[in-house]
Formats: sequence, C-alpha cells, structure tokens
Amino acid sequence: MKNFTVQYHFRKSFSLPCIQALTLTILLLGTPQAGFSATAEQIDSEVELAMNILTSTIPAAKKMAPDAKGILIFPSIIKGGLIIGGQYGEGALQVPGKTTKYYKTVSASYGLQIGAQTFGYALFFMDEKSLGYLQQSKGWEIGVGPSVVLVDEGLAKSMSSTTVQDGIYAFFFSQKGLMAGLGIQGSKISQYTPAK
Repeated sequence: MKNFTVQYHFRKSFSLPCIQALTLTILLLGTPQAGFSATAEQIDSEVELAMNILTSTIPAAKKMAPDAKGILIFPSIIKGGLIIGGQYGEGALQVPGKTTKYYKTVSASYGLQIGAQTFGYALFFMDEKSLGYLQQSKGWEIGVGPSVVLVDEGLAKSMSSTTVQDGIYAFFFSQKGLMAGLGIQGSKISQYTPAK
C-alpha cells in the first residue's frame, strides 16, 4: 500500500505536460546556441564555412548560388526530442554574398520521437518576390507564404539552370546524429540582432 501511494504521488506531481515542458526546456537551454547567442562575427565565420561545405559537397547548390537573389544560411541547427521535440539555430542572410541581416529559427513538435542531431540548411531565394517576403515579414513560418522546395539527393542530381524555377530551394548539409527526419516545416524564422 505504501508503494502505491508513492507511485501515485509521483505520477500526480509529474504530469505529461509538465514532463514535456521540462524536456523542451532542457533540450533548448542545453544547447550553446539557445543559452548563449553567438556574436555577429561568430555567425559570419560559421556561415562562410557552411557555404564552403555546401557548395563543395552539393554541385547543384554551387550552380544555383550565383543566380540566387539571396541565401539564408543556418550553419548549425540543434534538434532533439523525447516525446516532444525542438530545434534552434542562428544564421545570416547573404545578398549577394554579403551578410545583410541575421535570423534565428525555432520550432517545436509533438509525437513519437527520440534522439538528437545537428545539421545545417540553406534557403536559396531565386526571385525578388520570395526574398522580399522574408525581409518584410516579422516572422515567417515555413509552410505559410512562399513555397519551399526541399532538395533531396535525387532532385539535386537532376537540377540544372534550365530546370530551376522561381521560388525558394532548401538544401541540407552536415547532418550528425540519429534522429529520423530533418523537417523544417513549421519552423519559425525571425530577424534578430546578435551581440557585437
């Protein structure tokens, strides 16, 4: 009977929403990016390195880069999940090749998920209208507004300057970890000012 009471009080004290909130807090605060924002200089350095990795490992990205009106690069996204999940990263918008603004991306999800991973991604804005939408929005949720084409390995191989249309193309790179899926659908991208 004593055992049952202890278990009952434990379950009552730590409800599922409480555990979920605690997990998300640990995931996001446990990452360097969320707890201590990078400086503008650090982000610029990471973006330059990420762009070199992206264009040297994905030929389609290298071909598209000169024609892009702007490229938003998130060098390192931290993603983790235990029933609920979250991801966070900081990056910069380059127009063309020069940083003009800084952005952060945040998302949370719920469902059967467990694990952690890091990855980077870049959004290639191939027309002024799509780029203008990002620059004028006070917070863009991917999946609302301009459509984003996720470039997988198969699509990347078949892409050429004649097959690329206007719009936004997302390239993933530097994936590490064992969490299934790199989804960015529902990610909120917003402009911010990093420390000097």
